[in-house]
Amino acid sequence: MRKLTQFCLGLMLLPIAAVAQNQPTMKDVLGKYFLVGTALNSHQIWTHDPKIVHAITDNFNSVVAENCMKGEIIHPEEDYYDWHDADQLVKFAEQHKMTVHGHCLVWHSQAPKWMFTDKEGKEVTREVLIDRMYHHITNVVKRYKGKIKGWDVVNEAILDNGEYRQSPYYKIIGPDFIKLAFIFAHQADPDAELYYNDYSMSIPAKRNAVVKLVKELKAAGCRIDAVGMQSHNGFNYPNLEDYENSIKAFIAAGVDVQFTELDVNMLPNPKSFGGAEISQNYKYNKELNPYVNGLTKAAQKTFDQQYLSSFKIYRKYVDHIKRVTLWGVDDGSSWLNGWPVPGRTNYGLLIDRNYKVKPVVKEIIKLYE
Repeated sequence: MRKLTQFCLGLMLLPIAAVAQNQPTMKDVLGKYFLVGTALNSHQIWTHDPKIVHAITDNFNSVVAENCMKGEIIHPEEDYYDWHDADQLVKFAEQHKMTVHGHCLVWHSQAPKWMFTDKEGKEVTREVLIDRMYHHITNVVKRYKGKIKGWDVVNEAILDNGEYRQSPYYKIIGPDFIKLAFIFAHQADPDAELYYNDYSMSIPAKRNAVVKLVKELKAAGCRIDAVGMQSHNGFNYPNLEDYENSIKAFIAAGVDVQFTELDVNMLPNPKSFGGAEISQNYKYNKELNPYVNGLTKAAQKTFDQQYLSSFKIYRKYVDHIKRVTLWGVDDGSSWLNGWPVPGRTNYGLLIDRNYKVKPVVKEIIKLYE
């Protein structure tokens, strides 16, 4: 009896990961086919909380910055870079032997506030913006040369109708800004993979425009390794046939496919809501926040089915999928709690607010065993 008691006491002192080490995780099983990633915020990359650290390192083998590598954070002034959090993200990954992806080099949203105007507030010329874009991309990519596997070079440059977004980059430089960004990134780190990244990629018009873009970049001699299908999905979207058709179309265009920002919005949307445009913002009301105390059984079943359906599709195309990244670690830190309606309680990820893996993960793992 005494020996049994000593054994039990010893087991209680073991780290959480050691007790559960016989349970296969996503990185153990799915990781045989592709990288299994998560987006980290600034609190998570600096934390010493073992619950958070284990949630990250036990389940994922790659990381991406949720915000700290975006232009407005990493390059707040023309002659000043803030490497504080970005360096820590890379350090965290190195300490835990995780792969790092960079997000993102050129994006109309969260761009450096000084990028498009001169000291007098006037719009800069095409030549000036190209020069600024060159130096931004070059300095960021070179700093992490050899440490980052690949970059989201251009993010969200095409609208759902297939037209170019009328961003400052497009208006000042023209559509060539995309080709130039890929050229600059490749010059800064010839070994880094380069991606085009966007949301709502199941929409046929957007799919066709991205296929056209990929072919144009390849024809111009640019390196482009993959299309990033963000996959900010919902409880009733996207249309899975269209989703899979986009995967097939991008593969046929000669690139791999990555699922770079996967989550499932379980809450009802305002009528005018669409896509993943972060500028969307709606007033709070109770009807839009029905699961304050947790998902109902029916909603949980829908959540499980949405994830299982996606991972079944990914299983079919594993030869062309190198990464699947969840956009966040746990439900509590997910951006979906505050977007597009602030103050809601959402359940979009595979780890809950107590840093426990949700039951559906076992079913996902079975798909790949």
